[in-house]
Formats: sequence, structure tokens, C-alpha cells
Amino acid sequence: MPKLLINNQPVTVEPGKTVLDATQRLGVSVPTLCHRDGLGHFTSCMVCMVRNARTGALLPACSVPAEEGMSIETDTPEVYAARRAAVELLLSEHVGDCEGPCRCACPANMNIPLMLRQIAAGLWREAIATVKEDIPLPAVLGRICPAPCEKVCRRGQHDAPVAVCLLKRVVGDVDLNSGAPWSPGLPAPTGQNVAVVGSGPAGLAAAWFLRRQGHAVTIFDERAEPGGALRHSVPVESLPRDVLDAEIAGLRHIGIEFRMGHRVDHGELQDLQVRFGAVVLAIGPVTNEIAATLGLSCAYCGTLADPTTYATSMPGVFVAGDALRPRRLAVSALASGRGAARAVHRHVSGITGPDTTEPFNSQMGRLQPGEVDVFLADAERAARAEPAGGIAGGYAKPETMAQARRCLHCDCRKADACGLRNLASTLDTRQRRFKGTQRQPFRQMRSLKVVFEPGKCIKCGLCVRLMEKAGARPGLTFLRRGADVEVGVPFHDDLGVGLGNLAAECVAVCPTGALAFKERDGTDGAQRLA
Repeated sequence: MPKLLINNQPVTVEPGKTVLDATQRLGVSVPTLCHRDGLGHFTSCMVCMVRNARTGALLPACSVPAEEGMSIETDTPEVYAARRAAVELLLSEHVGDCEGPCRCACPANMNIPLMLRQIAAGLWREAIATVKEDIPLPAVLGRICPAPCEKVCRRGQHDAPVAVCLLKRVVGDVDLNSGAPWSPGLPAPTGQNVAVVGSGPAGLAAAWFLRRQGHAVTIFDERAEPGGALRHSVPVESLPRDVLDAEIAGLRHIGIEFRMGHRVDHGELQDLQVRFGAVVLAIGPVTNEIAATLGLSCAYCGTLADPTTYATSMPGVFVAGDALRPRRLAVSALASGRGAARAVHRHVSGITGPDTTEPFNSQMGRLQPGEVDVFLADAERAARAEPAGGIAGGYAKPETMAQARRCLHCDCRKADACGLRNLASTLDTRQRRFKGTQRQPFRQMRSLKVVFEPGKCIKCGLCVRLMEKAGARPGLTFLRRGADVEVGVPFHDDLGVGLGNLAAECVAVCPTGALAFKERDGTDGAQRLA
């Protein structure tokens, strides 16, 4: 039986086994996209490249036989460069978005498309959970946010953007009026205490996200009531104070302590440094005089803190909101508070190294002529309508659901389970490194349950081989040849006919979002058959 080395670890495999089999026997991870056990070799994606140190040759691990005396390397810079190039080649002709443009434009990165699908299905509890994953004050923001997400909504290329902000407001209001507002489950206490100075949107957000990590949080503010600029700068006609108070009560409910009428100066800040594991300053715009009063100095390019780490020159003291950089939007201040919370969590938890939280995001760009019609196929055709009771009253539930159904579902249905995206994130790839021909038009094929997007297909052949193994007819096959090859149903038949009773298996085996279930409401984090 062949004996070889994998990263200098000896392993013996049966004759006929591949290098990939040998790595798996040792528990060494090698990425694959076109390979699945039991479906044979195809060797099309080339992301499983490894290096034979004896010869210097780069090899596809999934199909090369394991041979006596091989010394295989799986984690060298040369190997990573080869895998990165393979992924970038696949991305060069990728037509589709990982995340919808609305989510990308939202400073808080809220999962707007998922919220809209949940609203359309009448899943109000699930919708508020989705919103509060990123925005702790949805009823507030739903009233005052200028909705940058709507400015990039692709529905606007047809008639008018989806009314995202008003719909988020309804979700928040329904929750507040439910009698039992939604609260997140909290992890076990970490034993860490964090002080947040300032109770505006940045401070409230920092406290919310820190508390959700299991840390004890105390908010200090010199004013008598929390809310900062939300209370003292926003007209009451735009933001009723009972709405603000009700959402702040949600923060109290999860155990955040408020100490109002408490001014923090340099001496107090030093005391907080001693008594708390970290301090977040979310005190609004900071003048030189205020900075001097607090004993702070410029830490980065004329600001109080490094904008990438939120850390000041004082150990354990972090900055959020306007104190870090002027913010025109409350949602931007909120996003800054979340970023500061993440930095503080890493600090008090002893986490070091770079903070790699941003996944790769494929972007298709502006739609070409006729492409919006493809998206419209499953969307509500009616134009945007204002609330029957006026803007101040907001949408009623039936109106809300109808407006949510106008969403074009630009985001990928398998964004969280896409092997191509995961590899692109891990390998730090660039989508447009290889500039090929002009991108192909965005297309979709639909069955009752499944959507097929050819522009996301990497021609791995897994679905084709799966159907061949099952003896399915007509199944899926490769159409045309050479550079024009694509997967489809023989004789261009209906997708549902081609998939037959193997739809779920084909969706599961597809390594990208090319084959996906049409419906996904997020109730269980998984896709489901409609």
C-alpha cells in the first residue's frame, strides 16, 4: 500500500486512493468544489491544488492517485496562490450578488431581504429577530432613517424602491405593541464589566451588542434621560418620545444598567478604567477642550481613536459615534457603536490578531436592459403605495405584507452556504482580477420549488453526475461545448421536469447558489421546499 507524507506527516492508503483521500485520513483540510464522495472525479474547479515537494509540481488532490514516496504540501504560499487564482477565475464570470444592494448600502448591514421575506409571510416575530440582530432600535430608526438602502434598491429601476424604512418601522411597532417585546437569548455571564459613556444611538448600540456577548454593561450619561441626540435633537413630531422610551426599555430588560445625571471628567474616566474591563466613549462630537478635559490625545490622523480598532491612547478606552468621526445618520452612529462593541469584546476576551469579520461579497452591478424583468417574475407587480392612513400612521399589516412582496430577491438564496463565497473569503480574493469577456446577461430558470441561475454555475457537474448515478431522465446535462458550455435540461425542457424527484438532492450538492430553493424565510436558518 502506498505510503506518503502529508505536510511531513506519514500516512498509508489503499491502492487506488487519491491524494485527497490521504489528506482526509490525516484530518488535513483541502478545499473542494467539484468533488463529492461517491460521484467520481471531475477535476474542473482546481481549488484542491496541493504541491508535491519531491517534484515541485502542483496537483489537483481530488483526482491524482496517492503514490509511494510522495511528499505533499497543502498549506504553502504557492499552494494558496494557486487556489486563489482558481477561485478568481471562477469569479471572473460569476453573475450574481451574494448580498442584496440594500443590505450593502445599510450602514448597519441589516439583513433587509430576509426581513422582507418574513414580513411577506406574516412572520412578525421572526422579522423583529432579524432586524434586532443588527439594529436594536427599529421603531426609532424606522421613523428617522433617510433610508440609504432604498436609494440602491433595484426595484427603483422598474418603478419605485421597496419602502424598507417604513416596513422596518411596522416591524418595530408590532413588536412594541405585542405585550411581550422580543428579547435576545443571552449567553452565560463572562464576568467582564464594561462602562459606556453616552446614551445616544452609538452608546445604546454598543451597550446592546456587548450585553448580547454576555458582558455586564453600565451606561453613564450627564443628562436626566437616555437617548442623546435622539431625544434632544430630533423633533418630537418625527420621533414620539414614548417610542424612544419603549425601545430603551428593551435595553433595560436585558440587564443594561443606566446611571443618569452622571458627568464623566478626566478623574472619573480614570476611575472607570480601574473599575471596568473597558470603557466606550460615545459622547458625541469632541472638541479639543473636551478631549483635554478627559485627558485624551489624538491617537490616529487627528481623531481620538484609530478608526479600525476604535482604541484611544488610554489603555482599555474605546470610542464610538461622533466622538470617533462625525456621523450624519443615526444608523451610522449605531453601526459605529456595534463596531466598538466588537473591538471591546475582543479586548476583554483576550482575542488577538486581525479582526476578519467581513465575508467576500460578489456584486453584479447595475442591471442590464431587460434583466429587471427576470427579477420581477416572482415579485408583486403593484407599484409602491403610501400608507392608507398617511405616513404618520404607517402601514397596516396587510399593506405591509403587500409592500414587502415587491422585493426582487436580489440577494443569493444560498449566501451562507456557498462554497465559492466561503473560499473567496478565506483566500482574500478579488472578483475582477481576471477581466474576461463582457458579463453574460442575468438569467433564471424556475420550477415550482427551485431556482436555477446559470450565471452562478461553475460547471462542476455535481448535479449532472448525481442524476446520472440515479439514472434520472431527462435529468440535467451539459449543453453546448467549449467556452459556451452550460448546465441545463436536455432539449431545453422545463427545469422541474429535469430535476424530477431529485430537486432537494441537487440543491444540497450544488456548491454555489446556482441551484437553490425558491423560498427561504429564515425561521430555522435553513432553506425549505415551498
